[in-house]
Amino acid sequence: MMPLALADIGEENTVKRIGGSAEVKKHLEDLGFSVGSTVTVISSINGNLIVNVKETRLALNEDMARKIMV
Repeated sequence: MMPLALADIGEENTVKRIGGSAEVKKHLEDLGFSVGSTVTVISSINGNLIVNVKETRLALNEDMARKIMV
């Protein structure tokens, strides 16, 4: 298990755990990050990610990406 921030570009990953406060977990779940969902890193610039989750592209800063374990 590793943080999403360290995932390889183009590789499909399965979310195993979401860390952080209850508020952060709720926010990430509202965006589509739930345990068991798949997420693909599209690009990474200075630790900030563009990801594809549930057929939607989202931008995540490095801090949020480190709370999502794949």
